[in-house]
Amino acid sequence: MPAAPELISPRSARVSAARRLAKRNFRGKDRLFLAEGPQAVREAAGHADTLVELFATVEAAERYADIVGEARAVGARVHLADEAVIADISTTVTPQGLVGICRFLDTPFEEILKSRPKLVAVLAHVRDPGNAGTVLRCADAAGAEAVVLTDASVDLYNPKAVRASVGSLFHLPVAVGVPVEEAVAGLKGAGVRIVAADGAGQDDLDDELDKGTMGGPTAWVFGNEAWGLPEETRGLADAVVRVPIHGKAESLNLATAAAVCLYASARAQRAFGGCRTVTPS
Repeated sequence: MPAAPELISPRSARVSAARRLAKRNFRGKDRLFLAEGPQAVREAAGHADTLVELFATVEAAERYADIVGEARAVGARVHLADEAVIADISTTVTPQGLVGICRFLDTPFEEILKSRPKLVAVLAHVRDPGNAGTVLRCADAAGAEAVVLTDASVDLYNPKAVRASVGSLFHLPVAVGVPVEEAVAGLKGAGVRIVAADGAGQDDLDDELDKGTMGGPTAWVFGNEAWGLPEETRGLADAVVRVPIHGKAESLNLATAAAVCLYASARAQRAFGGCRTVTPS
């Protein structure tokens, strides 16, 4: 006989505590955030000491029994909940039946610098959570060692940003709330070249690749999709680079441009003479 949900009222204390994490001030106060759907919950369960609680409908608990088992194995409290409860906690239109509560997992900026990263994405003035999460996903896919969100950027733990990262939030170190001047100075001190991505940049990405300037440790600085990077932020960079538009498109959106830039660096760094070149022993 199928198990019955133990949480059936959206007014219960546990549900209320989870629901309030949709708001930034409560996330910051509790240092907890929501991870929705099987992919995010699975990643959270696999990241040490991260998943605290899991709410699951009976159907989802049966369908994703392996994820529920992983959650229990790492010590998370698992609650079988009515679909109305999941809908009340979830921030999506069509919930997938699993909502996890996770501890914050940002990394101190100093630790990122100590690791001597070769490829970093810096989100300097990114306000859209979907863009932030997607750039994080692109950085992860390109093999970046870290992402830095400045104090002028969106909250990393916004549910939309978490969803857009598609689990990449749990894969690589992310520093948050770092003033852009501090981020640039720290990365330069760690031997990283600062490249600002801007549609009005004086340098062309293709030309930079042809000149061989992209093979060393690099931090790409990305700004707001609507208005780009402020002049004072561009002035901090070693180079301001634009992605060339070979067709008739007016521009690229932020996440697409970030993917192009990060993969350009990743390829250059792995080419002959790049900072990731593997030499035979």
